[in-house]
Amino acid sequence: MAATTTNGNNDDVRTRSQQSPLASQRAKESNAPTEENRKGKSGGFFTLGYKEGFSQWWANVPAAVAEHAVLSYIPYLQKPPTHTQTGSAPPSINNSSMPVSDTPDREAIPVRTNSIADPFGPRQWQSQLVKLSGKDRALNEFSIERLDEPKDQDLVILHGYGAGLGFFYKNFEGLSRVPGWKVYALDLLGMGRSSRPPFRLHSKDRQRSISEAEDWFVDALEEWRVKKNLDRFTLLGHSLGGYMAVAYALKFPGHLNKLILASPVGIPEDPYAVNAEMPDPSSSTLTNEVYQDQDATMNGSNPNIPGSAKTAGDNNNFLNARSKAQKASSSGDETTPSAPRRPLPKWLTYLWDANISPFSIVRWSGPLGPRFVSGWTSRRFSHLPPEEAQALHTYAYSLFRQRGSGEYALAYILAPGAFARSPLIRRIQGVGRQMIAPSGSATSSVAVAQRRRESGYPVVLMYGEQDWMDINGGYAAEQKINEERARVLKSATTEERQTDRGGAKCLIIKKAGHHVYLDGWEEFNEVLRQEMMDVSRRTKRVETRQ
Repeated sequence: MAATTTNGNNDDVRTRSQQSPLASQRAKESNAPTEENRKGKSGGFFTLGYKEGFSQWWANVPAAVAEHAVLSYIPYLQKPPTHTQTGSAPPSINNSSMPVSDTPDREAIPVRTNSIADPFGPRQWQSQLVKLSGKDRALNEFSIERLDEPKDQDLVILHGYGAGLGFFYKNFEGLSRVPGWKVYALDLLGMGRSSRPPFRLHSKDRQRSISEAEDWFVDALEEWRVKKNLDRFTLLGHSLGGYMAVAYALKFPGHLNKLILASPVGIPEDPYAVNAEMPDPSSSTLTNEVYQDQDATMNGSNPNIPGSAKTAGDNNNFLNARSKAQKASSSGDETTPSAPRRPLPKWLTYLWDANISPFSIVRWSGPLGPRFVSGWTSRRFSHLPPEEAQALHTYAYSLFRQRGSGEYALAYILAPGAFARSPLIRRIQGVGRQMIAPSGSATSSVAVAQRRRESGYPVVLMYGEQDWMDINGGYAAEQKINEERARVLKSATTEERQTDRGGAKCLIIKKAGHHVYLDGWEEFNEVLRQEMMDVSRRTKRVETRQ
């Protein structure tokens, strides 16, 4: 099955003169790894020196300040709006919480760029905290809206495990160029600068525990959608965000125009992952800081990485997929043990099964925390200009040391090795084919006669050329989605055939690893713009027929 390769270079290459002076000054004042350290001249895996690490720990930069510094690198936006309702105070040693402030002075005033300073403007940039029902439930939101033109489409972006919306700083400007679109980026509940309520599961049943963990995120996304009064939108999810995007599409049908999965985790099936033991739900409470782990030893996807380091894939994430699913399928072994040999070291699987998060280690390590984080950031951001890499290091550390919350869901969703306990390949063919009740829920008790089925929508799977995530899972998902479409259309009426919008395709972003949006941001942005314009064209055709 051939993949569709797209290559776009319409995004301008930004020079330092176009970067924010505010961001450059903050980068110089930060204590993130220097260019010399990032090249490994300081020696060792943790490139940040002890003195630098202690200085950064002592500086205790709040997450709001760190996010603001990263967003300052967005072209044409030198002073990004940044609300301080969360992440405005540095986490203390005794209580690393992220309190939510309701005072108006903590809210951010939207920033407008005019068409003189912004050649793709005018645009409005906004940062806000969207309150949800219940105690300590709120989502951090960053949005860009085009002004002086009608808005008829929305793009919602979800980040990966432990990350934050700031990691998409290379994409916001490029994606918000498309006429008629408003772009939203959200921090998942319990991650980034969203509120961090205690993560608790109540069921001891395996499948129900998985569903509870998924619902913890997707229920918050659906409530946010209702509050923003979005009827239909395009959803983009990276890694864990991609997994949650699929879970959302299946639980809350009828609201998506297109689903875009950027190197999504959890598609392939692995015998160990679907049979391995689950953590005890009682250990998921905030009172116990013993949670899941992921391998934080990462290598950059830039050309300076030796070829030998890429044979196992690009390890640019906390998850280390050391064993690809296709190796097992190509071995010719027809016997599948209930729980085959674990592909990861015993110490790693022990920490994972004990639900110890890498961020817990960062929090426990005190002054050594920045040094530990530098082992990842110095490699993950080595292809970026030094000032941007420094800002991202500070941003990552400011998020990693916050109170543990949504990070604790991972052990219930994935087994060691980044394979899902409930693989998406078993259910992804149902995306865009769910029954919809008048309430918009797939689980409504409304009689079947009163319900209708979704008429499908495009699903785009994107992977980096050096992605460690199993692209064969993407091809398998593409095939299952297209086969389901063919099966449905076989018995469909002429009208149903004409209105069906389903189908899937798999794209490769060149010179990119798992973080396709950052490694290959120019091509990524061009591909996304084309997909967004495709949604606009499809919508207009539907409106014309009506």
